[in-house]
Amino acid sequence: MPRRYIPQIDHDSIRTLDAPGGTPTLVALAEAAVEHYALNYSKHPPAVLLEEVRETRNLLSTAMAGADPVTSKGLRRQVGWLSALLGNLSYHLDDRAGARTHLTLAGALGESTHEPALTGWSSGALAMVATARRDWDHAREHARYGLQHAPEGLRRAQLLGWALLPTLAATQQASEADDVVSEGDEIMRSAIELPGRFGYDRAEHRLHVAEAHLTLERFDRAADVAHESIAAAPAETPAWVAATLVLALAEARDAPEEAATRALGVLDLIPPPRLRATARDRLTRLGRLLDTSMAGSATELAERLRNLPAPIRADGTAA
Repeated sequence: MPRRYIPQIDHDSIRTLDAPGGTPTLVALAEAAVEHYALNYSKHPPAVLLEEVRETRNLLSTAMAGADPVTSKGLRRQVGWLSALLGNLSYHLDDRAGARTHLTLAGALGESTHEPALTGWSSGALAMVATARRDWDHAREHARYGLQHAPEGLRRAQLLGWALLPTLAATQQASEADDVVSEGDEIMRSAIELPGRFGYDRAEHRLHVAEAHLTLERFDRAADVAHESIAAAPAETPAWVAATLVLALAEARDAPEEAATRALGVLDLIPPPRLRATARDRLTRLGRLLDTSMAGSATELAERLRNLPAPIRADGTAA
């Protein structure tokens, strides 16, 4: 699949610097690559971005072999962050085995290079993958391990909302979930948001809180918080899509017409290659909830979902 959608990192520059012993310039270029991909993560179809990130990681992995210890450590740290990106991209392409492999490598490199933010983030992502397969014990273990390593402040709020809260809600530990929401909210009141895939902001935080309320069947509260997330997210971004579909799920029981219309709006605006596996999962859940509705929009949504093109796998082919 062509990568013309992405302003590419200069791979020829990496190859030129790929020499025995390595150079500090190569480490700086690797850091720039990670920042570039993380900040532009949500702008491109996951299958396209995965190919680009994987090629860069392969080049840097080759360069590590002959590098001096200081350069090698710097490269290993950036290979770790690229592995974390590949894990998240694999998850968004519904390749959960690939996600676990990349994220486990990322966490190990975070520990070996003494990069607690990488270790914490990778553990949070592993909790996300475990939650998706309803493996609550491992999800909780990964979340708590990430919290042990994550720096205080925004990183802790991220692990609380993204990793620990979903498993508490799924196992109906409502009181513990509310405590986590309170702690996360308190941190977010004074935290400085960070952009990009490795960052965290109020839109994402409110999304996780809304999903927790939805899981606990607090539908009115889920809808209220989902509205907050939508308001904080740039229109038509993956964050906006996620919050919009969570709102539709919260509305499905009492307002099926509005829920279906909201989901149809997403399908009208977002091309199928840009729909992440998580968005497709929410759409599938909504379709099941509306299966018996006689609303005209619900019937139209069911038809649109039946005809939705297959997702793109990590290798660029249709599933």
